[in-house]
Amino acid sequence: MENQLKIQIWSDVMCPFCYIGKRKIEEALNQFENKNSVAIEWKSFQLDPSFVATPNESIVDHLAEKYRKNSDWAQTMIDNMTENAKKSGLDFRFEKAILANSLNAHRLLHLAKKHNLSNELEELLFKAYLTDGKDVNDLKTLESLGLEVGLEKEAIENVLNTDLYANEVRQDQEEAQSIGVTGVPFFVFDNKYAISGAQATEVFLKTLEKSWEEGNFDTKLKLQNTTDENSCGIDGCE
Repeated sequence: MENQLKIQIWSDVMCPFCYIGKRKIEEALNQFENKNSVAIEWKSFQLDPSFVATPNESIVDHLAEKYRKNSDWAQTMIDNMTENAKKSGLDFRFEKAILANSLNAHRLLHLAKKHNLSNELEELLFKAYLTDGKDVNDLKTLESLGLEVGLEKEAIENVLNTDLYANEVRQDQEEAQSIGVTGVPFFVFDNKYAISGAQATEVFLKTLEKSWEEGNFDTKLKLQNTTDENSCGIDGCE
């Protein structure tokens, strides 16, 4: 497609700000007159590749232990995140959340990318974890979500029963590291401008317009927002 503006988004399905960021970029695109000439590529970023879930561990207990705080502090953090999500029309239900390693979800997303269905599967995975209380490392759950977006059962099983696309997940992580990504969501606009975190819709819209108007793209990233807020990193969400 001529004049196609490409947006790469590094994200983890376990990251609440990534779901909010998805809504923010969608809101911006709805206001962007050239939205039909924009292509989004989702890239894998695991916040904790070595994570092993503890059965029945609540997210409150997990955050309290992770940050060495009490449960009241963790609950306040969760409540604030929930209210933030509501502003974007999202219904976070952390009390139902099942903590999980996201590698298998990312591998399935690479299959979806191959069939131009990654955006649809990202949406279902975010909702599954953050709203519906589903285990996004459970193979039957992943198969069901894959089928829902239109992937073939045999192809899904071939991914989930092997290590297919594990290298692609690692490559995305290495690419993120090479350009200085330390937290997600992280958005790159045609290799020229970058936005870190789930920033205001206006920030995304202005960057879309600037990228489109300039037309000629170079490879040097110019960070449009340097705050660490509204994103998740390996040490947690801010």
